[in-house]
Amino acid sequence: MSNLLVNGLLSFLDKSTSMFHAADSVIQKLESEGFSFLDSASNWELQEGGKYYVTSNHSAVIAFTVNSTSIENEGFKIVGAHTDVPGFKIKPNPQMSTESYVKLNTEIYGGPIVNTWLDRPLSAAGRVALKGSHPLHPTIQLVDLEKPILIIPNLAIHMNREVNNGVKLNPQKETLPILTYMKEKIEGNLILEEVAKKLGVASSDILEMDLFLYPVEKSCLVGLNEEFISAARLDDLSMVYSGLDALINSTSTCGINVLACFDNEEVGSTSKQGANSPLLNHTLERIAMALGKSRDEYLRSLAMSFIISADVAHLLHPNYPEKSDPTNKVLPGNGPAIKLTAGCSYTTDSDSFGVFANLCASNNIPYQVFVNRSDERGGSTIGPVTASHLGVRSIDIGTPMLSMHSARELMATSDFIHTTSAMAAFFNL
Repeated sequence: MSNLLVNGLLSFLDKSTSMFHAADSVIQKLESEGFSFLDSASNWELQEGGKYYVTSNHSAVIAFTVNSTSIENEGFKIVGAHTDVPGFKIKPNPQMSTESYVKLNTEIYGGPIVNTWLDRPLSAAGRVALKGSHPLHPTIQLVDLEKPILIIPNLAIHMNREVNNGVKLNPQKETLPILTYMKEKIEGNLILEEVAKKLGVASSDILEMDLFLYPVEKSCLVGLNEEFISAARLDDLSMVYSGLDALINSTSTCGINVLACFDNEEVGSTSKQGANSPLLNHTLERIAMALGKSRDEYLRSLAMSFIISADVAHLLHPNYPEKSDPTNKVLPGNGPAIKLTAGCSYTTDSDSFGVFANLCASNNIPYQVFVNRSDERGGSTIGPVTASHLGVRSIDIGTPMLSMHSARELMATSDFIHTTSAMAAFFNL
């Protein structure tokens, strides 16, 4: 079972080359397991025992199972994660020329470790808007160029003797990827033409593109006994996959199980498809209304609900042990980490900590505790915004990892399995 789970994650990561492809991978898995699509613009008719999903922006997915209709007494069990990853987005009119080189104009998305993207074979994937039959509704297609067509070359050490002492990279100048070189004058938009060719459409039919760079190297297991997962996009697609597997395999007959996969967490969640939007609130309320519940019963259901905000955590780094908290050391093989902070950038408190700790102990799942050093500012998650919108009890947890926000990240295989088991135990309540 564990080998099947891990191989499933590796395949999922390799297919999910943008937030749009991640959402599509989730949808494909849901539909193969009998989940039905609900159109947000249509009336919903839900049945006890039914399995459903909704989408937003082709990059966010909320899936749920109606285990019971008594939600005012049993509530919603929610796992939230995100589909986007830090990296580079291709700008409009991106083609640039320097001498005979053709480069693409890009901008940074989120907070990647920029130098890890240098000298890697890169491709591009995302979403394309095409001319449609109605001005308000362009035709949307996903595109993945799939082959290594781009690279961001480093400057040789002979021309930058201080490179190993640390170099700050200018994102408008020094991180632009090379597409090709041409001796003759360039005619047309080469990347646009490549996308049009891939989709089998006329380039004049393309209105706009949301294209993101990604490393083409495949995910793999590394270590003496394959004890680590090495891959791009582990943050946060490993958590998406843990929640997805747990939701699909749940056997609960209590309440509503919900998996919420938001977009744009890496840039603040302030979008219609982000956690800081009405998306989850509207979805939960529509579920309640479709089950014939009143507004009062819906609010009562929230009081009976619980959210696991699922975003990766930091492992203690063996080369930088001083960067970790001195009394709370997160180590590989010790299970998911419960994330706490006094500043409320995580939602964990003693109440929600107790819920998750008891859940793990009852199912023989190891867990550990992550807090930042008091002199280091950490990140945040979807947890605080979803909890503040809904007023629902919430905890932040994550599979611990190294190299967070690198072009390629590292996670203990057993910790991924333990996290998935914890989410399964939660959905099975």
